[in-house]
Amino acid sequence: MSMTRKNAGVEKMVLAAILTALVIVLQLAGQFIRFGIFSVSLVLVPIVLGAALCGVGVSTWLGFVFGMVVLFQPDTQAFMSISVFGTVLTVLVKGALCGLVAGLVYAALAKKNRYFATVCAAVVCPLVNTGIFLLGTVVFFLDTVASWGVDAGFSSTFEYVVVGFVGVNFLAELVFNIVLSPVVVRLLNIRKRA
Repeated sequence: MSMTRKNAGVEKMVLAAILTALVIVLQLAGQFIRFGIFSVSLVLVPIVLGAALCGVGVSTWLGFVFGMVVLFQPDTQAFMSISVFGTVLTVLVKGALCGLVAGLVYAALAKKNRYFATVCAAVVCPLVNTGIFLLGTVVFFLDTVASWGVDAGFSSTFEYVVVGFVGVNFLAELVFNIVLSPVVVRLLNIRKRA
């Protein structure tokens, strides 16, 4: 193995470790930033960075780590009391899949345009994260969520889920991702070439 290839492997491993630590710190800190009833997932940005800078394997790993941290947060405990299996499955699958899909989208588009690939990965990451969360909610928690909606004064379960449950959080995650991910990737790539 050539020295350049070996250095690239070490660089990727170090970057993956830094991004892993960043995912943990941002998810723990993010629990204090709330839009609506849940905290915002700021960790989607490092997951997209992992996709753009390290590849699909690292972005999937970062998504899985995100899911593991979420399992131990206060927001998750309400769901754990309803279904431990449903909560664990939903949280780990949504985390790993948002990393996997972001990585696959980036890899598919990067040869044409890395900036466009980063933006697309930044869009699909929160889409998959929120989509799998909504799917898990329907499959495992719908009756409870419907009663929460009634208690909160919403006229329908759909309105509660879209507006009160995930709407504002999803939009915040999407905006953070679309704005920050391409900028950070571009800055790191400029620094790498210098």
